[in-house]
Amino acid sequence: MRPQKIVLPAAATALLLVLGACASDSDAASVSEPAGSDSDSIDLAFIQGVIGDNFYISMECGVLAAAEELGGIEVSVQGPQKWDPALQQPIVSSVTATKPDAILIAPNDVSALQRPLADAAENSKVVLVDTTLEDPSIAVSEIASDNVGGGAAAFEAIAALVPDGGQVLVIDNQPGISTSDDRVKGFEEAAAADPNFEYVGVQYAQNQPARAADIVTSTLQRYPDLKAVFATNLFSAEGAATGIEQAGVAGEVQVVGFDAGPAQVEALEDGTVQAIIAQQPFDIGYQGVEQAVAAIRGESTESRIQTGFSILTVDDLATEEGQAALYASTC
Repeated sequence: MRPQKIVLPAAATALLLVLGACASDSDAASVSEPAGSDSDSIDLAFIQGVIGDNFYISMECGVLAAAEELGGIEVSVQGPQKWDPALQQPIVSSVTATKPDAILIAPNDVSALQRPLADAAENSKVVLVDTTLEDPSIAVSEIASDNVGGGAAAFEAIAALVPDGGQVLVIDNQPGISTSDDRVKGFEEAAAADPNFEYVGVQYAQNQPARAADIVTSTLQRYPDLKAVFATNLFSAEGAATGIEQAGVAGEVQVVGFDAGPAQVEALEDGTVQAIIAQQPFDIGYQGVEQAVAAIRGESTESRIQTGFSILTVDDLATEEGQAALYASTC
């Protein structure tokens, strides 16, 4: 885990100022008006889907920006080293034991995290960010990209890249992840509505580029008219590009990826992928804090919020809009 704490207390006494002067850099303090009561700060835990990922770093930036603007919010940030519910569950249990006022979390699995977060919700306001649960009613709000729309946008990008149509394939990570499941659904629905394209199905690479490469090469043997691949994450996109290169059809089969971190942008620049679908993780984090604070204050919350996305090609990277869509490496 990479614990991080940003403390934004209410009007400070002399003692708090002394303690603040002695604090480490990771516990830096500043003075602001509280978001909760007049005397107590809000303790908010943000549990990322995976630590160090640029998508979640951008979301963290939104969380910290909202905490600073609202004031009186103490934020701790942590997450598993990889996308694995078995690694995330102990973090949830540890955070739950501290009984924070609110927990913002991107669950690694729709079912495995259901009970742990239901337990957490007994003492903390839970806000689901990015991913969700089988029963999200335990949360005061769930905030995510319109992933069905994102899948449809991926097909839109393919239709622009391959105007004459053809066969299209989806390579996903694994079933059971709400965000990518929705992306696949949106893509399938859009492809079914366009008679110029034949959807040949979804296959799962389990975050292994080598497996994604094998999927592409075997699919090309069965479907020689394959014209495009929608890869729902970076590893699938990397493997798809490798498989296309190995099959000797580079430039003939297009790849559309998802997200806009440095690695995805590099893949766009070097031609590994021809388009990427960028989400708005900063907004998800920011609105997550707003909903958590509203719930703590007893104010009404929005049960579900969906954020937008952008389709980026290499030509878009030089534009102001394109640059604004890229994910952060640091806050």
